[in-house]
Amino acid sequence: MFDDLRDKVVVVTGGVTGIGGGASLAFAGAGAKVLAQYLGGGPELAAIEAAGIATLKLDLTEEGAPQKLIDTAVEKFGRVDVLVNNAGSLVARIPVTDLEDEFIDKVFDLNCRQLIHCCRIAAKLMKAQGAGNIINVTSIAARNGSSPGGSVYAGAKAFVSAFSKTLAKELVGNGIRVNCVSPGTIHTAFHDRFSDEAKREAARRTIPMQRLGTAEDCAGTFLYLASDRASGYVTGQVIEVNGGQLMP
Repeated sequence: MFDDLRDKVVVVTGGVTGIGGGASLAFAGAGAKVLAQYLGGGPELAAIEAAGIATLKLDLTEEGAPQKLIDTAVEKFGRVDVLVNNAGSLVARIPVTDLEDEFIDKVFDLNCRQLIHCCRIAAKLMKAQGAGNIINVTSIAARNGSSPGGSVYAGAKAFVSAFSKTLAKELVGNGIRVNCVSPGTIHTAFHDRFSDEAKREAARRTIPMQRLGTAEDCAGTFLYLASDRASGYVTGQVIEVNGGQLMP
């Protein structure tokens, strides 16, 4: 179904664990050449590398890191056809009355600023190539708000959605499509870290499918959006992957 992804060059940020790891494996399974950026790889790193996926340990919030990411992909594979901006984090749950500038900056640097630069650098390259595809990962929190303590994260993800829609309009004339994947409550290390069992169970009960999602549940949406054959007339969209948890 996604034969046109064979030999495409795909860069996935946060591409070793969780949703990003699932995306990297799915792209590799479709025959793409994948570079997966990571910072904390964990035990999943071995499985990613065993699948023939190139990896790069890099803190994307450091100055010059987004340029290094794209440069590394070009050095390895000669081009970048698809950029998946998945890296991001809640960082911590902090009530609005306790927010401080340092924390706000950290959340926006991780979820927004590095994504902007990755898009900027990749778009310049894709313009020169005459085609490209950018997929940004937002969140159900962008539309529905986060649970208490996640206000800055929710705001950052809402930025990602709006930024992506604007880029879609700006870049469409250059043959570049821009879309978002918006996961609901996906049971990865993210929710193990920021949500206890009771909170996860409460979320599960709000989902019509009556289960939390998995990284694999999101993988097909990345393939669909990256495939010009499957979604060539789709740009500026936010695709919700949440088991019915939110039906906008």
